[in-house]
Amino acid sequence: MTVLKILVFACVLGLASLKSLKESDAKAELEAYIEGKKGEINQRYRLQYHVMPPVGWMNDPNGFVFYKGEYHLFYQFYPYDSIWGPMHWGHVTSPNLVDWTQLPTALIPEEEMCFSGTAVVDNDTLVLMYTGRVVTDIDPFFYESQYLAFSDDGVDFEKFKGNPVLSYTPNASPDFRDPKAWKYGDHWYVIIGSQVDGRGRVLLYRSLDLKTWDFLTVLGESNGDMGYMWECPDFFELNGKHILLMSPQGLEPEGDRYKNTYQTGYIIGKFNYDTFEFVPDGGFQELDFGHDFYASQTTENDGKRYVLAWFGMWETPFPESVDGWSGAVTIPRELKLRGNRLLMKPVESMTSLREETVWDGELSTNAIISFDKTGELIFDVDLSQKVELLIKGSNGGEEVLIQWDPETRKVVVDRLGDIRQVEWLPIGSNSWRMFLDASSLELFCGEGEVVFSTRVFPEGGWLVNNLSPKSLNVVAYKLRRSFPA
Repeated sequence: MTVLKILVFACVLGLASLKSLKESDAKAELEAYIEGKKGEINQRYRLQYHVMPPVGWMNDPNGFVFYKGEYHLFYQFYPYDSIWGPMHWGHVTSPNLVDWTQLPTALIPEEEMCFSGTAVVDNDTLVLMYTGRVVTDIDPFFYESQYLAFSDDGVDFEKFKGNPVLSYTPNASPDFRDPKAWKYGDHWYVIIGSQVDGRGRVLLYRSLDLKTWDFLTVLGESNGDMGYMWECPDFFELNGKHILLMSPQGLEPEGDRYKNTYQTGYIIGKFNYDTFEFVPDGGFQELDFGHDFYASQTTENDGKRYVLAWFGMWETPFPESVDGWSGAVTIPRELKLRGNRLLMKPVESMTSLREETVWDGELSTNAIISFDKTGELIFDVDLSQKVELLIKGSNGGEEVLIQWDPETRKVVVDRLGDIRQVEWLPIGSNSWRMFLDASSLELFCGEGEVVFSTRVFPEGGWLVNNLSPKSLNVVAYKLRRSFPA
């Protein structure tokens, strides 16, 4: 090697080391800031068994994966304010999807904001693939491409020096985000959300090494009435069927459906790895019917498919923001396919949160069950009778009315007059299972064929008042904390 080449090589190594040192310093400064800021957070609405940001803002969950004996979950994170800002990736881990540990921030923005993405395990390496959004001064004033970052320990991540690894769409759309990757045979596949002419679509690519990608096909596309952008796509197999799960933006309300700003739902079909064709068996169905459920992520482990989502919704108030934080993640649910429907049930390990039984038996009309900040209730519902439950704070604040009407056969969740309702046709159990946390409510009907996820902000603890004309059989538990304060 010539002296000139040696000098150039040394300079390159030096610059790389300097950049690595700067990144390390920036992360250390950020963690010191977070640790100092946590003491200023008002705890009144802080959840006790849901994933939340330690400080600042959270939206989409990212990179849900099982790695070296633990579940890893990342999330869109802006630590410096409780509103959306330049995106980082927060990071938590759990051995059982219930008990969570907060880890150092995994990704911090440089020239790119670190938008949503995926995580995969390549041999012993944890690989993050995320959308880097770069702001420009030329219309449309941003472009999006896909980046990689690597970790051998699941804690410290180094961005790939060859980023971006994927920076084009077939129609040159600037909207090109939220990759979700998986391996099949010898190849890696990734789907990415995009749009064309105001119609949402999902693009499919393939790679042998995660770094060089070939475009294969448009996996799915709106026909004009399915929204202008498909965000956070996911693709997986259940019971021999393939599920395209995504969050379309721009759906118009239809009766009881599509009442949120944006939706999350799925299309069931069949995919052929030889022709790369996805053939739907039916139309789009909502996954959750509550007020606050968006940008879902799934992972598979031990033959089970798990899902969770952002426990929030764009363009809605976040009452906790004045307390120094915003946003959370729903409890993890197991997904099952029954006929042409996806069912969602709380993961089995949720039962480990039960700390004490606070009610077991008949709850008469106008009787009340009280909780501090957390509770789980299981109701035996007589579908021939009306059911009406008032869920409110012991010291006031927001209220929710939950109803069952045997004539309309609809379950209704009424949050301060903002109603979400859906017809419920039980496929087995007639029970309701309800989870209450300090500022959230999740209701699972029957086998999980109807689910509502809704943020609610009471003052004090919880009061559950039976306003039904008849008594209800109820078992209720206090739940322990499983996420750090």
